Amino acid sequence: MIIFGTKGYLYHLAILTLVCAQCGNPAAHTLRKRVTKFTLFFVPLFRFSTKYSTQCTFCGAEQKLTKEQAEQLQAQPAGTSQPYGQPQQQPYQ
Repeated sequence: MIIFGTKGYLYHLAILTLVCAQCGNPAAHTLRKRVTKFTLFFVPLFRFSTKYSTQCTFCGAEQKLTKEQAEQLQAQPAGTSQPYGQPQQQPYQ
């Protein structure tokens, strides 16, 4: 008898301030990496799927990203807000 399957791992890479494409609010977004590995007898052997996404902490909307987009977002300096999906509105004066 052979026991095989998959196991998922979720890594939180960064927390970024972006403008949400769903709700339009500038809010914190978590940058996540989801890795799925093939297991044999409950031992993870190799990775066969890697997906990146961001999730808005305000409305909960999730957006899928490519590896290049995730690396670009992760490399941006801390404290800078980058428009994401919609242009950022100017603050009231």
